[in-house]
Amino acid sequence: MANNTADHPPGNSTAEGGHDGDFGISMTDLRSLMELRSGEAVNKIRDSYGDVQGICRRLKTSPIEGLSGNPVDLEKRHTAFGKNFIPPKKPKTFLQLVWEALQDVTLIILEIAAIISLGLSFYHPPGGDSEACGQVAGGVEDEGEAQAGWIEGAAILFSVIIVVLVTAFNDWSKEKQFRGLQSRIEQEQKFTVIRKGQVIQIPVAEIVVGDIAQIKYGDLLPADGILIQGNDLKIDESSLTGESDQVRKSMEKDPMLLSGTHVMEGSGRMVVSAVGLNSQTGIIFTLLGAGENDEEKKVKKKGERRNSQNAKTQDGIALEIQPLKSEEAAESEEKEEKEEAKPVKKVNVTKKEKSVLQGKLTRLAVQIGKAGLIMSAVTVIILILYFVIDTFAVQGRSWVAECTPIYIQYFVKFFIIGVTVLVVAVPEGLPLAVTISLAYSVKKMMKDNNLVRHLDACETMGNATAICSDKTGTLTMNRMTVVQAYIGDTHYKTVPEPDVIKPETLETLVNSISINSAYTTKILPPEKEGGLPRHVGNKTECALLGLVLDLKRDYQPIREEIPEEKMYKVYTFNSSRKSMSTVLKNADGGFRMYSKGASEIVLRKCSRILDAQGQPRVFKPKDRDEMVRKVIEPMACDGLRTICVAYRDFPAEAGEPNWDNENDILNELVCIAVVGIEDPVRPEVPEAIAKCQRAGITVRMVTGDNINTARAIATKCGILLPGEDFLCLEGKEFNQQIRNDKGEVEQERLDKVWPKLRVLARSSPTDKHTLVKGIIDSTVGETRQVVAVTGDGTNDGPALKKADVGFAMGIAGTDVAKEASDIILTDDNFTSIVKAVMWGRNVYDSISKFLQFQLTVNVVAVIVAFTGACITQDSPLKAVQMLWVNLIMDTLASLALATEPPTESLLLRKPYGRDKPLISRTMMKNILGHAVYQLVIIFTLLFAGENFFDIDSGRNAPLHSPPSEHYTIVFNVFVMMQLFNEINARKIHGERNVFEGVYRNPIFCSVVLGTFALQIIIVQFGGKPFSCTALTIDQWLWCVFIGVGELLWGQLISAIPTHHLKFLKEAGHGITKEEIPEEELTEGADEIDHAEMELRRGQILWFRGLNRIQTQMDVVYTFQTGQAAVPGALRRQPSVVSQHNDASAAKTLSSPTHVGLSWSSSTTLYVHK
Repeated sequence: MANNTADHPPGNSTAEGGHDGDFGISMTDLRSLMELRSGEAVNKIRDSYGDVQGICRRLKTSPIEGLSGNPVDLEKRHTAFGKNFIPPKKPKTFLQLVWEALQDVTLIILEIAAIISLGLSFYHPPGGDSEACGQVAGGVEDEGEAQAGWIEGAAILFSVIIVVLVTAFNDWSKEKQFRGLQSRIEQEQKFTVIRKGQVIQIPVAEIVVGDIAQIKYGDLLPADGILIQGNDLKIDESSLTGESDQVRKSMEKDPMLLSGTHVMEGSGRMVVSAVGLNSQTGIIFTLLGAGENDEEKKVKKKGERRNSQNAKTQDGIALEIQPLKSEEAAESEEKEEKEEAKPVKKVNVTKKEKSVLQGKLTRLAVQIGKAGLIMSAVTVIILILYFVIDTFAVQGRSWVAECTPIYIQYFVKFFIIGVTVLVVAVPEGLPLAVTISLAYSVKKMMKDNNLVRHLDACETMGNATAICSDKTGTLTMNRMTVVQAYIGDTHYKTVPEPDVIKPETLETLVNSISINSAYTTKILPPEKEGGLPRHVGNKTECALLGLVLDLKRDYQPIREEIPEEKMYKVYTFNSSRKSMSTVLKNADGGFRMYSKGASEIVLRKCSRILDAQGQPRVFKPKDRDEMVRKVIEPMACDGLRTICVAYRDFPAEAGEPNWDNENDILNELVCIAVVGIEDPVRPEVPEAIAKCQRAGITVRMVTGDNINTARAIATKCGILLPGEDFLCLEGKEFNQQIRNDKGEVEQERLDKVWPKLRVLARSSPTDKHTLVKGIIDSTVGETRQVVAVTGDGTNDGPALKKADVGFAMGIAGTDVAKEASDIILTDDNFTSIVKAVMWGRNVYDSISKFLQFQLTVNVVAVIVAFTGACITQDSPLKAVQMLWVNLIMDTLASLALATEPPTESLLLRKPYGRDKPLISRTMMKNILGHAVYQLVIIFTLLFAGENFFDIDSGRNAPLHSPPSEHYTIVFNVFVMMQLFNEINARKIHGERNVFEGVYRNPIFCSVVLGTFALQIIIVQFGGKPFSCTALTIDQWLWCVFIGVGELLWGQLISAIPTHHLKFLKEAGHGITKEEIPEEELTEGADEIDHAEMELRRGQILWFRGLNRIQTQMDVVYTFQTGQAAVPGALRRQPSVVSQHNDASAAKTLSSPTHVGLSWSSSTTLYVHK
């Protein structure tokens, strides 16, 4: 592959070969080197460059000092090796969006009808004798009126254009917002590099080849690199290889680190060897055609369509953000997910279940659409039959050739009426309302420190019934300090003075803490005078370093004396070890190992302890139990986290021990001290938790701490209230209770545990995931649970991903956690979660408000058009008027009702849960109640209005007759009633005061007033296109008066208690388990939206087939065009099944540079041949 790219540098990423001369190694060399793995790579480095230091020399960088950071040098590196940036796909242009909006079926039907109508209006039958065609053509006053027949067609087309432009503009602004969000996430991604000997954090895009980067547990690697120094480094490369096993990296065996992979354990330093399009992720992107300048590449693309799916990250825009998915986005998304998920045999969509609201909406829209279709078909049939029977049977005329155009004109008119009924029945405003509401909320949530990565997460949060929260950093301040210590047989309740401790003990303690901690952890002076010192790195280690400083010692000189290179072996902290150890080689050939970790774990490994004299004495199991009882438990009950610090000497004469046998190494330790670390509860947390509990949300704490500490903190936070029988379990006990004899988790057992469980202590990542999955899948209780999870560590990834909404910490969170999350809390604060709940509920309510309003309009308009057409052969509301009602009422009302700001009162009700219907009984009562009022008024006006207003009747008007005052009044009254009903729709829970807080929403006020003004203009000056004629001031006052009646009628309706109206049905339910056909509930399959499945099944299979074939052709093609080397990324791929735990593209939205692209199974098929 290397040679291919050398000839054709992709776009701006590389310059012509000449610039490589400044460095002793060219980009091509580095790229071919990075494609090798493990042993091959080690040999290649040894043969060509001597060692990694040799590569550093050629790249003119120092492994210790790093680059100089001189702008000229950085620029040179950019020119020679490219920038660390993968150009995103070009956004869709406005015209493309317009074209997509035009694909809407109802609009197409309207366009066709309008064009036929236009064509016929210009076609005049040659001398067609009016008499011969019956009274059909009668009543055309003069030629001028007859000529005006084209206006209706033109007006329909014009309305269609407006609807399309509005939709396209919305999509465009949505995409723009989304890209803004994207770039904000990218700018916030920083990485630690060494420049001029200083450890600094720089944005990922500024990393250059030759930089020395520090990597640690939880990082997502932003570029390819070669390891210079590593401690116990393990990498999850599943995003590139599909192998779920963690790969050990070391200088001797496998020093190659690839971009887009996750550091699961350990730490180290690497020299960056490839960035941007030349890194492994970049190469894959290029293969998939995600980079720009597709034409220049040898891999020609066959149609944009496929790129857009492969480059899911970029096109995530189209998918993630369309709340009611367009057909295209949905298939491509399902296809994506399909190829990335485990190859499931059935056609069920193994993706994170559609958000709760989307599922309900899609279902409702399908139901409404079907009803509208039937109504419109019936209307057309009745109209045509009536006309045919009346003309040919009753009047007994015969069909004459020259009358055909006139008859056809009638049929077209009937067809247009039918389409109008359909247009009014389908609530086009729905997707718009959802989009506006979500986009508005997301924008505002930024101010409340919620960075929303997946739009629907914000609305799902409103349904949350449970929050599983991490303790450290979320509920507590994550500013750890040592407050108690047990040293030399004495339990100090405050940090002791250095002179009361034996100097030897003190020496050992200080050395142990200073050396056995990540050197990236340090305590810096405060930024502002009088502030607290800044803690950088691991907070627990900061607390221990703080203890060293409190003991009037300094850790820096010790670290300088023993740099990381001198460490013989490091066992880094991980979630299964729960301890960390560092081994040093002594001058006499022996070894000393310092260890620290959770006290109950490390004490079990101790066989001796330093006494008051600083001498090791025997430490038996019974001594240990006493110590646990007298020291550790009292500390834990004060909410302290206990850490044990220990050491062990390996004498030289015993020879070198087997370092890989951890159980033997981590044994026979000598305990130096046990310290109690306090992490104070954030002051605002107890109130926030109380708010959650009032709002019907259960907060559970899941932590790695011991159970007493956890219980103490849970009580301080208010998660555990005195006098309630809640469970606090340790991970081990939890597993015993929920697993059967074979060790499998059983849902029935879990259902007995989780409702009472409030604290899960000493839990592993798997426990957290099991708990979250168990609660989500559980069917006990009145409603299904919707679970939010907060986390900051790499180990929280699986649980964050499984949860309905995952919150990651913006400050303390690792990249892996952010990658797996839906919302990032930029201030790491639990209170922001409460804000998210408030916004989420507000979105849900806004959409319900809009539905309540919209469906009233629909019901009334459909019935009026239908009955009117059947009784008077002409819809009282004309096509253009219907479109105007549809446009203003849908588009503008969605704007007005979707932007209501949230109020605290939203937190006083219980959450809706997964299966509560979208349209409650109260809303149904409002919809039908208002519909009755409107229908009575309109039919009264329609059939008796001429007497009431003393005007001519507009019924039975001939084909091209001018608009009548009568029908204008009907139209005007209809719009006035909708306007005032829009105010009623502001409340959906049957509240009395519909004006409450109306000034807090300027958009609402301006929309209502604006619509009113437009309506005046249309009626007074709309004339023929709108079938309106100007009204007098009296008539206007009557129209407005009837409209105001809506508000009074609304009061009357809300006085009727809903519980008496048992006959009212609810609509828009979520899917219940019972409705899913058995065979689709395959193991681990999420629920699927069936309404959508029915529509899509055929299409998906068809498109997937095509897509597979194309991908394969592409891959083959790429390999044939002169690539000798098959890219390393494709080399090792025995299994794709293991990708399910892959924190990759299924939910990837982070910067394009970091995408873990899971290779789809289709590609793998090829490589194996």
